[in-house]
Amino acid sequence: MKLNLIDILIICGYLASTVVIGLVLKKRAQQSKKSYLLGGNRLPWYLLGLSNASGMFDISGTMWLVTIGFVYGLKSIWLPWLWPTFNQIFLMVFLSIWLRRSNVTTGAEWIGTRFGQGMGARLSHNVVVVFALVSCLGFLAYGFVGLGKFMMIFIPWETVCGTLGINPGIVPPEYIPHVYGVVFTFFATLYAVLGGMVSIVWADLLQYIIMTISSVMIAVIAMNALSGSTMAVPEGWMSPWFGLDLNLDWSSIIPQVNQKIADDGFSLFSIFFMMMLFKGLLVSAAGPAPNYDMQKILSTKSPREGAMMSGFVSVILNPIRYLMITGFVVLGVLYYDRLNLIVGGEVDFEQILPSAISEFVPIGLMGLLLAGLLAAFMSTFAGTLNAAQAYVINDIYLKVKTEASNVQITRANYVVGTLIVLISIVLGVFAQDVNSLLQWIVSALWGSYIAANVLKWYWWRFNGYGYFFGMAAGLIPALIFPLVFKQTLELYYFPWIMLISLAGCIIGTYRYPPTDEKTLCEFYRTVRPWGFWGPIHEKVAAQNPDFQRNKNFWRDMFNVVVGIVWQTAIVAIAIYTVLLQWTLVMVCAVGIALTSWVLKKTWWDRLPAD
Repeated sequence: MKLNLIDILIICGYLASTVVIGLVLKKRAQQSKKSYLLGGNRLPWYLLGLSNASGMFDISGTMWLVTIGFVYGLKSIWLPWLWPTFNQIFLMVFLSIWLRRSNVTTGAEWIGTRFGQGMGARLSHNVVVVFALVSCLGFLAYGFVGLGKFMMIFIPWETVCGTLGINPGIVPPEYIPHVYGVVFTFFATLYAVLGGMVSIVWADLLQYIIMTISSVMIAVIAMNALSGSTMAVPEGWMSPWFGLDLNLDWSSIIPQVNQKIADDGFSLFSIFFMMMLFKGLLVSAAGPAPNYDMQKILSTKSPREGAMMSGFVSVILNPIRYLMITGFVVLGVLYYDRLNLIVGGEVDFEQILPSAISEFVPIGLMGLLLAGLLAAFMSTFAGTLNAAQAYVINDIYLKVKTEASNVQITRANYVVGTLIVLISIVLGVFAQDVNSLLQWIVSALWGSYIAANVLKWYWWRFNGYGYFFGMAAGLIPALIFPLVFKQTLELYYFPWIMLISLAGCIIGTYRYPPTDEKTLCEFYRTVRPWGFWGPIHEKVAAQNPDFQRNKNFWRDMFNVVVGIVWQTAIVAIAIYTVLLQWTLVMVCAVGIALTSWVLKKTWWDRLPAD
């Protein structure tokens, strides 16, 4: 076993603390459905923002970011737009405000505020529950796979089997990571199921403190190592800019990296970037997917605090996360020959992070760092599990058992949470690797989501049938295409899935009558979106002459552009700090200061009072 006793005690102390948090907050969570799923809407925005950021500081995502940082250098600054990371800017500027004004518990419940209670709304409600569960299960499996690959570096399977007196061959090598995933998933399940949203938020606060300390120390170790050394990287690695092709040639340094680039399918980087940006803008305009991000927004006290929380995420997540990521990238490049990246006889670049920790992190700090990364997994897992529970309990169970007591709801939450975890473990067992799951989630699955969820905000005529047929038409190929086009990067057939979904939206919308006027007027009056709402605005204005149209489209778009530059500069300043590029650090600092000043004038000062 590669862990020292001190490291083991730190990790065990963290795991014990999460159980204590779940047990202490169990009674508070049992007060009501809203207390369990949304913390009773009593949690402050900055604590929810910190919790949301902690949930995004996940172990699988961090492994992936270290891998792409190592392979693509500064050009990797754009690759997280696959999610896309700048969706937080759209949320910050206007979408969190719109969503929170709905005052609902889940995204599926929101459907009723937009499409009413007819058959179209019921169909829409059902399909969004299906999508939410599929996406949540995908995220849970994604985190599960990453955790297992991570922990097997530090707790060798042979050591575990020797301690327990069992034959190591009892589990095939490719499934060993999943055994580790099952063990550590148990703790995340325990505190998430027991304490609901409140325990998740407080556990996330503990995780963020641990990760902040660890990130700063890793960055310092890497900076000290770099100060007296030179990194062997290909030409263009240190620049974020690119042409038509990627033009990174590792053949004379680490030839296997070229194969990794070819396997990823990113070589024609300009085309890839344009596809990624196109998809990212549409995904962001569609609003948050029905997962933990949406649940945190719905948990805020008011629309104003929902926007503030979303903006806070970029401030507290990116600098700390990228100090750690860049630190490990630097250590990996400087001491590549000392890393153990061989898995199943082949080089696995997703092993850079755990291997670098094992090789370079000192005793004590290793335990703290592992506890933090383990906490990162548990944070993401628990938040996603809470979102999945919300959909099953609120949108399925309570539709059948309408008079359920708080005790019955609590018991149902326990059973549902356990079942969801078991299903996600099964999915994780069949997953190829972290990157394959990531690509499917952010490209194929999101392709089925975009058309219907863009139209629902901005077009009055769009109805529940259009939403149902659009989501269903996209979800089916999203599940089938990866099985048929196994050698194709999911991002490249994303447009086809989106077009199929859009066709379903249009056919369903015009095949059936519009949503009833009362529902549309109430939605428009409450949410106050901009977009193509002319006929509904006229009816609302006729009923209430003082009602003002939302004329903030151009200001919101301006703030989105400024916000994306601001967010990117926050990421870049952390990277350049670890790389000791002080001139570029100053350039980024000036950019952050200017964009922050603009956002203060055009966004913060104009947030709604409600």
